[in-house]
This record gives sequence, structure tokens and C-alpha cells, in this order.
Amino acid sequence: MNQNNSSRFTPILLAICLVIGILIGTFYANHFSGNRLNFINTNSNKVNDLLRIIDDQYVDTVNMTDLVEQAMPRILSELDPHSSYISAKDAEASMESLKGSFSGVGISFTVQNDTARIIDVLKGGPSEKVGLLAGDRIISVDGKNITGKNITADECQKRMKGQKGTKVKLGIYRMGEKKTLYYTIVRGDILVHSIDATYMLTPETGYIKINSFSETTYPELLVSLAELSQKGFKNLVIDLRDNGGGIMQTAIQMANIFLPKNRLILYTEGRKSPREEYKSDGRGTFQNLPLVVLVNENSASASEIFAGAMQDNDRGAIIGRRSFGKGLVQQPIEFRDGSLIRLTIARYYTPSGRCIQKPYEKGHGDEYENDLMERYERGEFFSQDSIRPKGPQFKTRLGRTVYGSGGIMPDIFIPEDTSDVTSYYKEARMSGLMQQYALNFTDAHRQELKGLNTIEEIVHFLDRQNVVGNFADFAQHRGLRRRNLMLYQSRKLFRKDLYAFIINNSKDIELFYEFINSNDPAILCAVKVLAEGKAFPQAPEKSSDKK
Repeated sequence: MNQNNSSRFTPILLAICLVIGILIGTFYANHFSGNRLNFINTNSNKVNDLLRIIDDQYVDTVNMTDLVEQAMPRILSELDPHSSYISAKDAEASMESLKGSFSGVGISFTVQNDTARIIDVLKGGPSEKVGLLAGDRIISVDGKNITGKNITADECQKRMKGQKGTKVKLGIYRMGEKKTLYYTIVRGDILVHSIDATYMLTPETGYIKINSFSETTYPELLVSLAELSQKGFKNLVIDLRDNGGGIMQTAIQMANIFLPKNRLILYTEGRKSPREEYKSDGRGTFQNLPLVVLVNENSASASEIFAGAMQDNDRGAIIGRRSFGKGLVQQPIEFRDGSLIRLTIARYYTPSGRCIQKPYEKGHGDEYENDLMERYERGEFFSQDSIRPKGPQFKTRLGRTVYGSGGIMPDIFIPEDTSDVTSYYKEARMSGLMQQYALNFTDAHRQELKGLNTIEEIVHFLDRQNVVGNFADFAQHRGLRRRNLMLYQSRKLFRKDLYAFIINNSKDIELFYEFINSNDPAILCAVKVLAEGKAFPQAPEKSSDKK
């Protein structure tokens, strides 16, 4: 009898125990591990409720899609300066520089005097195949006029870009032709090169200019190194100035080329991202090649990963000015409508253990962006003594001191040269008149420039044209008063800039870099360091107490 009663109440007891267990578990979950989750759920519901209330009760009709699109960037801006939202219509364009290609017609152009003017036509590209020429003016796209005060470069680009294999019809004005010329172009894949120049600075020193870190940068670098090998290079300068970065993995691949086996390149770590280390595999072909890396205040992200790996491993000399200071890792997360966010999930650390992310306050993006201007104003671009490293000290493999929290500090500082800068020169640069004059000059002398193949030939030709004096006259007719004394004082700067613009308008970008590098202080310093055999840093001397 007792046994039967016991059996009868067993299910009830089990049920009571289960309920008590759930209650206890819920209590502990709510008070300990579940607080964060409940907070998120409550507030996300609050946001949804707010949107429903606005949609239902607001005094005017509201486009809820636009409201959400405007809110997304604001929310992410409260996290850090590099978490960002990209709308569906902009997502594809934002990935082009990383992918290394896009679909288009294969021209470079600028909008000047209310008209799009073609600067360069890609060799072998769709536009060259149908006969477009540098100097042509684009006046219509698919029958729609694209001239006038309201036309922008972005608008022209959007109209000309499209899916591979589709057609676009351009109306062209060409000097010497009385009628508008029409060309139908089949859009194709256009490669976006991340290496602008590869050439020999001296008979023994090679130079490679890298503008970004994309999916194609590593194979491009291998091609450049092979080209320099054929020319017998024994030293190398890698120019990362004004390189805003890109793909982290590309920087790791590049660093691997120059490092011995099992050297730490960097590691990443975040709240939800366990520490992950990236080391060299020892397969790099140029592990002992004397190396100099050039950086400046616009070298960021992947540029800093590469420069930091070389510096912390005492692998090469870093020359220039303090780099930007971006040490946050973003992960792209796509939404169903094609939009995406780039969310910061970790920090990256150089081999010595330093995070070079410069300080920031959440929600103060404007102050963060003004950091470079503040550096300029306090004289950091002109004097090494003005640099104020705030982060902790770290040690390289050989024991040299490096600093965290604020970019890569160069081993050799190169100040920005302002000795010949005048207010007249500044005004001319800011006005855009120098670019306008250079483009007009290029159009007027395109045939003559076409027959010149070396920097020496081009400079000799331009010296005979009185380019600087003619520019001053050109600018005065457009409202910039000629100031002869300041023109004389800044003549070298005017000459360099105007010649560079003309070369860029008429020749390959490699010739442009050959010209601007010819008297560049950082380049001259790099060549000197390599010639003196000082590319490999030395361990600091140990101080000994005198007895």
C-alpha cells in the first residue's frame, strides 16, 4: 500500500522538482550570466517599439527605410572610429579597391570647366579598343547630357560603370572635330593596380610604390620583385607613404617574403576573438635583402602591420614620419538587402606586443579625424622633438625601444620641407588652378609629349616652355593676383608640382613617381642608408657602470 502511494506521487514530485529547478536556474541566469542578454533584448525591443510608434503616430509621413539607413551609421559611430555602415548601393563600390577590379569602360577622367575630360585611356581596355583618346571631352552618356555646373565626377562615374558585357554609348567632343563623335563601348573587367611604380633608384637599389593592400597586391609584389631581380637589384625601398591599408592577410603575406622562419608578424585579440598569432613560414625568397620602408602620417592599417613587423623584428629601417595609428580589426557583416557593416571585433598587435591604435573617445569621431591637423599645428611634421608618444614602451628583438598607442614611430625622421612655401603658393595649390593649367597645357602639347619617353627629355621640353611664368599669367586671368617675389621664392615648388601634374596627365604613373622621387628627401635618405649598409638595425649598446 505504501509502496503504491509512493509510486503514485513520484511523477508529481519530479514535476515539482523540475519547476523549482527552472525557477532557481532562471533566478541565477537573470542575476548573473543573463543580465547582458536581457539588457540587449530589452533595448533592441525598445528600438523596434520606437520605430513602430513613429510609423504609427508621427505627425508626418516618414520613410522608415531612410530613417533606419540614417540611424545605422550614428549607432556604429558610438562604438569606435572605424566601425561603419555601408548602404546596399555603396557596398559594391566600397569593395572594389579591396578586390582589385571592377567593371567599367577603362578610362581616367577629371571634371573641369563643367565637362568630364579624359586624362588616360587604359591600354588594352574597352575604351582604347573603340578609339577613345586622352584629351577627349565626354558630353553625353547614353544620350543624356553630362555637362554643366551641377555635374560631378561621381555622377559621371556611376553612369559609365555597369555590369560586364553591357553597353554604354558616349558622346565625345574632340579638338579639331566639328561634330560630336559617338562610341559604343562594351564594359569589361578593369584591373585596379595596387602597385604604382617599380623601377631602379640606383644601379643596385630597387623601388616599389604600393598604394593599397588588396587581393591582388601580393601577386603584384612578386611580379615587381621578379622584375627588379632581372635588373640585378641588391637593396629595396618599399614606399608605403599615403597608403591607407586594406586587407590584413595581404600585409601578412608580404611580410612573410622578408622574414626568417617562425618570426611573429602580428597577433589579434578581442573580447570575443581569442588571441590568434600569425608567423612567417620560412619560405620567403628575400629574407636577407637590405630593406627600407617609407611611411608617413597617412600610412595606416595594413601599412602599419607590415612596417611594424619589419621594425619589431629588426628586419629593416623605417624612414619618414609617424604613421596614422589604426590598430583595430574590422569584420564585414552583410545584411540581406546587400548593405553591410564593418564591425571592430579585435585589436592587432605588432610582434613586440604593442597596439598602435591611437587614442579615441567613443562618439567623438570628429576629434579623431582632426588628429592629423593637430599633429601639424603642434609641429610634429617638421620636428621630431614635437612627437609625443603617450603609450607604453616595448622592445624589438634586439632590444631597441618602440612605443605603442599612436602609430609606428620611424627609425629615421624626415621633416616636411616648408622652406620655400609662400602664401601665394598655398593659394595656388588650394585653388585648383595648377591642375587646370596642367591639363590645358597637356591637351595643347599632347603630340609633342607623346614622343618624349624619359624624365630627362620631358623636363628639358618643359623647361623651354616657361611653364611657371605662363601659369602665373593663367592664374591671374582667373582671379589669383600674380606676386612675382613670392613666385620667385616658391619657384622650385611651382615647377615640381606643375611638371608632376603634366607628367601624370600624359604618361604612365611610374614616370610620375620617377620625377617626384628624384629630389625627395626620404628617398635620398633611404638610398644613403642602403649604400652605407645600415638597413639592418643594430642592438643598442649596453651601458656599463664605471667603478
